[in-house]
Amino acid sequence: MRSTVNRVLLALAGLVLVVVGGAVLATGLGASVPAWWPWDGGHDVLLSVADRHRWRDEGWWWPTVIAVLAVLVVLALWWFFAQLRRGRLTEVLVDSGDGEGAQLRGRALEGVLAAEAGELDGVARAQAMLTGRRRTEPRARLRLLMEPHAAPLGTLNAVADGALAHARVSAGLDELPAEVRLKAVKHRAERVS
Repeated sequence: MRSTVNRVLLALAGLVLVVVGGAVLATGLGASVPAWWPWDGGHDVLLSVADRHRWRDEGWWWPTVIAVLAVLVVLALWWFFAQLRRGRLTEVLVDSGDGEGAQLRGRALEGVLAAEAGELDGVARAQAMLTGRRRTEPRARLRLLMEPHAAPLGTLNAVADGALAHARVSAGLDELPAEVRLKAVKHRAERVS
């Protein structure tokens, strides 16, 4: 989801910058512009002295400008820190009983979860991802691509009682909350005669 939001925001920002920058550059180079375009010559400025001083005497102007800029700064910081947050869990701490514990690689547990869920009848392909915190709250996300003959409820129960239960027990976790998404394989309709 985060990568989709990043792509959309970057595409919109890039589009706005290219259109506005290109239009201002074209005007500055002397290209003909439509009559409604606010700048029409190479010596024209973006904001005239009158435009810059017009709103100074209004009481709402500076609070509005500061509020808009503050919101933009907060959104930019939120976006920046969202990039630093890891989506995947890199390791899970396993209680080994000796007081020190052991570290289980997140990718290894994801691979085992996906492999065990993929072996179920009616599952064409399985993907797994671990999220959360390594010490207290690991969570699993599974995506299962279902074949046309598969029973979704039976497959969901088999994943909960099989792959997820085995992963929870092997990692020594009290619980392993999971989100399982089922999607059907695209196939042609069968004709009945």
